[in-house]
Amino acid sequence: MLDRDGYRPNVGIIIINRQNQVFWGKRVREHSWQFPQGGIKLGETPEQAMFRELAEEVGLLPEHVEIVGRTRDWMKYDVPTNWVRREWRGTYKGQKQIWFLLRLVGRDSDVCLRKTTHPEFDAWRWNEYWSPLDAVIEFKRGVYEAALGELARFIGQNHQPPLFDGN
Repeated sequence: MLDRDGYRPNVGIIIINRQNQVFWGKRVREHSWQFPQGGIKLGETPEQAMFRELAEEVGLLPEHVEIVGRTRDWMKYDVPTNWVRREWRGTYKGQKQIWFLLRLVGRDSDVCLRKTTHPEFDAWRWNEYWSPLDAVIEFKRGVYEAALGELARFIGQNHQPPLFDGN
């Protein structure tokens, strides 16, 4: 499902713990780290998609988290052409995302990366809120920085150091 501009509706999820550290998942068999994210299915609201993706990718249920905030508008990133499936080239540009900030009210042991037969992550960790984004795939870094920046106001994380060197 693409919008008229070629962007797939998607949700991004930033999970924080009681110390305002953020959850990072390591992509299966890769050396890149990212926040949980996933597509919005036809008929789903962004919030419904967020809870579905949260359960699928991280194993957390609604009772394990509370919604702290969300971005006001869609945030977009383009996917480089060489990353796009051949049959989608010319129509698919990238993702447009609503980002949610969630606080884990459950325990670390509630996280389960093996809830589905095709897990997204094979490891996870907590990092400081303003950790460098160098481990995030390059074309997503700008939207990560924008989402973290917009959502920081909900938890008093107003100081924003550079998150990556821009190269």
